[in-house]
Amino acid sequence: MTLKKKVFGLGAAAMLALGLAACGNDDEGEKDTGTNDDTTGGTETSVGELVDYKITGIDPGAGIMEATDRAIEDYNLDKWTVTSGSGAAMTAALKKAYDKEEPIIVTGWTPHWKFAEFDLKYLDDPEGSYGGEEQIHSIGRVGLKDDLPEAHAILSNFNWDEEDMNGIMVAIQNGEKEDVAAQNWIDENEDKVAEWTDGIDKVDGDKIKLAYVAWDSEIASHNVMKLVLEEMGYDVTLTQVEAGPMWTAVADGSADATLAAWLPITHETYAEKFDGDFEDLGISMEGVKIGLVVPEYMDIDSIEDLQE
Repeated sequence: MTLKKKVFGLGAAAMLALGLAACGNDDEGEKDTGTNDDTTGGTETSVGELVDYKITGIDPGAGIMEATDRAIEDYNLDKWTVTSGSGAAMTAALKKAYDKEEPIIVTGWTPHWKFAEFDLKYLDDPEGSYGGEEQIHSIGRVGLKDDLPEAHAILSNFNWDEEDMNGIMVAIQNGEKEDVAAQNWIDENEDKVAEWTDGIDKVDGDKIKLAYVAWDSEIASHNVMKLVLEEMGYDVTLTQVEAGPMWTAVADGSADATLAAWLPITHETYAEKFDGDFEDLGISMEGVKIGLVVPEYMDIDSIEDLQE
C-alpha cells in the first residue's frame, strides 16, 4: 500500500508550476516526490517510509499506548515503533506536520480539541485492536460513600456530553486558564450542574483528593468538578499523574476518586488488576473512542494500509 502524497494550496501549486517550468523536459531535473505516478515514471513510497515507520504516542502508561502495541502485533507491523511522550508533545508534533501538510500518524482519542482544530480521521481498525466505542467512568476508593457521602453522590451524578467538554478544551487551547474556562462553562450551564448537586447538603471544609491523567479531556472534567465541589464546601486537591499511578492511588486510598477511567478497553488492564479495590461510580460520558489518527489529506484509510 502506498501513500499518494498531495500538493495543496495556491502557493504550493505555484511553486510546483515554477519548478516544472524551470526543469522543462529535462529528466535530470525531476524530483522524486514519493508519489505513485505511472505516467512520469515516479517511484512508489510507502506510508512507513514517509513517516520513518513512526507512530507518535503519548505517555507510556496510557491505555491507548498498550492498545497501540497490540495493534502493531495484530497487524504485523514489525518495522513500526511508537514514540512516547505526552499529550501536549503529540499535539505539537501533529500541528507542526499539519501546518506543512506532511504525513504523520498519532495516537488519538475523542473527545479532544484537535478534531475541532484540524481536519482529521481515524484509521479503520478491522482487527478491533482499539475496541469499539467506550465510556468515561468515575471511580472512587473503597469507603468513599461512608467517609464523604455528599461527594460520593455528586461524583455519581456527574454526567455530560462531548459538546460540553469540547467547549472547555478549545477555550484552554486558545489560551484561557484552566480554572477560568471551567468556571465560564459552569456559569453557562447552571441547570446541568444543579442536576449533579440536587438535594445534596453542603459540607464545611471536608478534604477530597482527585487524581487524573494529563489528557485535555480529563483536565477539563477535573477542573469543572473541582469548582463544583468547592462550591459545595469541599477543600479539593487535584493531582496529575499517569494512568497507572492514578488507578493505584484510588485503589490504595491515597486518592479519593478520579473521573478519568476509560472503559472497557483503554484502562482494561488497570480495572482487572485492581478489581475489588475501587467502586465504579457511574458513566460520565458515552461514545468516546481511541485509535490511530491521521490528517484527512493522507491517502490512507485503514491500519491495514500500514502493512507492506
